Amino acid sequence: MANLNKVMIIGNVTRDPEIKYTPQGRAVTDVSIAVNRSYKVGEEKREEVTYVDVTLWGRTAETAAEYCKKGRAIYIEGRLQLDSWEDKASGQKRNKLRVVGEDYQLLDRRPGGSEGSGGSGGSGGGNEEYSERPPARRDAPSSGGGGFSSGRNTAPQPPIEEDDIPF
Repeated sequence: MANLNKVMIIGNVTRDPEIKYTPQGRAVTDVSIAVNRSYKVGEEKREEVTYVDVTLWGRTAETAAEYCKKGRAIYIEGRLQLDSWEDKASGQKRNKLRVVGEDYQLLDRRPGGSEGSGGSGGSGGGNEEYSERPPARRDAPSSGGGGFSSGRNTAPQPPIEEDDIPF
């Protein structure tokens, strides 16, 4: 039988995420989101909120730390991961189910008026140590790339005039 571990969730960011880095320089951030559910019992409307912890890694974590601010609507795709540990104080085994986000999309407009950004990047996990700053960068050798460019246009662009906008 086939297995599938896929999560798609839409909610609101509950607090500004903080980015941390592993000793190897890998970015990680935790985003907490609230998912609202409205339903009726008879004629009475009810609402419940579920809080979901999402862990993002790599470039996805870096962009989320920059753009995911408290209150913003967000769509996250990822997978479920069960973390298990022994509580040092009581000696009891503890478990926590969380989402490891692999991609996200901000659904609302930024206060500045531009469309929300998205992120994608590697997934990861494990018990790694974190610090508040990335380790010092090593000078990476330039890759030959076989003559292929990164696809980004680095040439300076002329400013867009109001007459150039079609609407």
